[in-house]
Amino acid sequence: MKNAKSIFYCTECGNETPRWQGQCPACGSWNSIVEKTVSKSASGAAGRDRERSGRNAPARLSAVSAELEPRFSTGIGELDRVLGGGAVLGSVILVGGNPGIGKSTLMLQVCSQMGKFAKVLYVTGEESITQVKMRAERLGAEAPELYILAETVLDDIIESAGGLSPDVLVIDSVQTLYSGDVTSSPGSVSQVRECAAQLVRLAKEKGITVFLIGHVNKEGAIAGPKVLEHMVDCVLYFEGERDLAYRILRSAKNRYGSTNEIGVFEMLSDGLREVDNPSEMLISGRPLNTPGSCVTCVMEGSRPLLAEIQALLAKSSYNVPRRTANGVDYNRAMLLMAVVERRGGLEVSGCDAYINVTGGISLNEPGADLATVLAIASSLKDKPLPDDLVALGEIGLTGEIRPVNAVEQRLAEISRLGFRKCILPYKGRGKYAAAGQLELIPVKTVREALKAVF
Repeated sequence: MKNAKSIFYCTECGNETPRWQGQCPACGSWNSIVEKTVSKSASGAAGRDRERSGRNAPARLSAVSAELEPRFSTGIGELDRVLGGGAVLGSVILVGGNPGIGKSTLMLQVCSQMGKFAKVLYVTGEESITQVKMRAERLGAEAPELYILAETVLDDIIESAGGLSPDVLVIDSVQTLYSGDVTSSPGSVSQVRECAAQLVRLAKEKGITVFLIGHVNKEGAIAGPKVLEHMVDCVLYFEGERDLAYRILRSAKNRYGSTNEIGVFEMLSDGLREVDNPSEMLISGRPLNTPGSCVTCVMEGSRPLLAEIQALLAKSSYNVPRRTANGVDYNRAMLLMAVVERRGGLEVSGCDAYINVTGGISLNEPGADLATVLAIASSLKDKPLPDDLVALGEIGLTGEIRPVNAVEQRLAEISRLGFRKCILPYKGRGKYAAAGQLELIPVKTVREALKAVF
């Protein structure tokens, strides 16, 4: 073991420390430092690669060309939307999600579409070529320039990519890769970091667009070092419940576009289908003339999205009432319940409260506050809200209704789906006079909103 040494890594962020510590000095995580034995050849791999690639000369910023990066369509509109208009040549995209959520299905469909006009290499480290072929037949994923490789050794994958010269490279998954420069087992922090670094280098040098499929841990974050997300150009999360048919593709990082866009898919027996009108999907089957239900409109990037918020309040039989929130932030929901009792005059402190957003979507925008409060009040009073009513607005601790952004786009979407009434903040009401057949009800406080609907 003369050529080996011990290095301590943080499993959360990948930070190296000379000795073991209880807390990582970089990210602050406790009990995340682990010891790994690496060879001297592995520690010098980066230096040798730098010697082969040469040194970069400083460039004057004013002389650098500001041309846009060349993009190409992946053949799937919802994925193009999340990526900011398509994939960029030479970029590295990391796709993460829970097991069985549909990551491999999505990427195989992407390969099928891109294989019609580009050369695509799909590398699988978890399945055999026969298993991939069976899935491709079920999905109808056939393309003349789609190649399959079952391999986990990174050097062999890079050699195959060099001989084939693909335009797109898909790795399923990065946690199964193994590099001979690192002595640890596949899936470890050092292996994932080294393999990802070599794939990023391959993408930048050869202009290959690389898609990496990554596993997630029990907290929902991508397994491996946190530095993996910093190395790639784009991080996508494939979300959804396995019991529900709908899946949401969300961007957590994008160097070439916005991180606010989402893509909506429906899982069918023959693969994933794009949902062009997610608002209609989310409010379909909504019960009419039922207490505890209110529709709101939130902005997901440049797309207005209608969602139904449901609330159920019942008198608690315990000293401490039970509270549950699904699809909205729990602390935000408890804050709104305190406001509706203190500023709205409704006694909810002795009730069990259950709040849910239908469709499996999570609403993180404060513009859904007013709809949440109205759903809570409707359930408590056991009085239904009008079926053609939509509420949007942020609520402050003093009970005031604060304005939200992109109101014109929201009102256009609300009117398009057949709603006729909208409760919105009083401030800025003069700007929204031209809302078609939509009746606008401006309110200043929570108490005014409750009085307007009840």
